Amino acid sequence: MVLNWSSGKDAALAYKLLQEQGKYKISHLLTTVNDEHDRVVMHGVREGLLDLQAQRMNIPLIKIKLPAAPSDDVYKAAMQNTLMVLKAEGIRTAAFGDIFLEDLKMYREQQLAQVGFDAVFPLWKKDTRELVELVEDSGIEAMIVCLNEKFLGKEFLGRKIDRSFLNDLPPNVDPCGENGEFHTFVYNAPYFSAAIDVVKGEIVHKAYKPATNDQDKWGTGFYFLDIYSL
Repeated sequence: MVLNWSSGKDAALAYKLLQEQGKYKISHLLTTVNDEHDRVVMHGVREGLLDLQAQRMNIPLIKIKLPAAPSDDVYKAAMQNTLMVLKAEGIRTAAFGDIFLEDLKMYREQQLAQVGFDAVFPLWKKDTRELVELVEDSGIEAMIVCLNEKFLGKEFLGRKIDRSFLNDLPPNVDPCGENGEFHTFVYNAPYFSAAIDVVKGEIVHKAYKPATNDQDKWGTGFYFLDIYSL
């Protein structure tokens, strides 16, 4: 099985649950990386930190390099080419950390079916508040590295994902950020050989214009916390 590894808490928790089930052996991690800036797509995490996670887990990491704003066709082609390589090695199942976005789940299943893959969603339909509690209880340590300014202030950058964090969340924010409110980076887990010592760097703001004139729905900005390891 290949696990789609975002570098964040949902993928980390999905890995833990799959381990506990004992039904699947995770042979590879798969991550999309912005080839212009060498950072994890969406999360903005440095590629070097992604490498450290894979090393701590002792699992081969496959990176799909994509341009900053790839078209859907470019994304699909890159993903399908990678999956065909894995299929030739006997891998035919992909796992994801998705929780409740039905359209995304359907999209993944449709794309995987085209290359003869099955999809597994170990977190699917679980209560997101309980999942955050499970992250803390499991010993998975993650911090917020990216957030949508429409939902959270930049003071949440660097916050650890735990019960204290839950208590401070506005009511319109999903506890797991499943609607894109925030993204995280995992710097320690019970299956890491050692924790990753993370240094907090500068905060960067990026504004994103909507594809349409519907500013209220799509126009927004994101804050990114640049982190690195010495």
